[in-house]
Amino acid sequence: MAPRERFGALLRESRLYAVTDDVLEPAQLYAAVGRALRGGVRIFQFRDKHRSDRERVSLGRSLIELIRAASGLMIVNDRADLALAMGADGVHLGQDDLPVQFGRELMGPDLIVGASASFLEEIGTATAAGADYIGFGAVFPTGTKLDAEFAGLDLFEAACQASSLPVVGIGGITVERAPAVVARGAAGVAVVSALFRAPDVELAGRSLLQAVAPSAPESRGPRKATLPG
Repeated sequence: MAPRERFGALLRESRLYAVTDDVLEPAQLYAAVGRALRGGVRIFQFRDKHRSDRERVSLGRSLIELIRAASGLMIVNDRADLALAMGADGVHLGQDDLPVQFGRELMGPDLIVGASASFLEEIGTATAAGADYIGFGAVFPTGTKLDAEFAGLDLFEAACQASSLPVVGIGGITVERAPAVVARGAAGVAVVSALFRAPDVELAGRSLLQAVAPSAPESRGPRKATLPG
């Protein structure tokens, strides 16, 4: 199964999308990803704003090997070239990154291309350019990305209703807040601190998965978009 199809299946199953924390040293990050995998997390975005390209590729390759051994997927933040060099399953592009159209051309028909959005008008542009999903936020104020536009739950719900693609909520999402985000129509929630800065990463992964499970009372809101696959 191609990564695009597997992404849809895994997102439907788990509703959880982990974004790695680049304050962790490589050995710490590798160990934390292993713990997250033991907790049931299967979709990861490798986000690293600080290291050299050479270091990112080396670390990314080691993470991909670990994640794939557990039948997971790894998407790379910002850089389609590094995603291809690592042999990753896809790329996630922000508003200041490579345009989604060119990201899709580089990644080809089988790999994942995600797009960030903070405003409703950005969703249609990303959809027409070939994105597979939208990362919308920041849903709540976040200390992980200080320049993130604050969307709020009402605008997030409007985004879910307006999008023909799966919408993943990101920004300030905790285990306590996650069910409310899914209830507004999210296909899933993306987390950084709630997972990678938790005292027990494995337990945090299990708790987040439980919080957004389809059986969770607050997570039974409308889900308009059809997931790939």
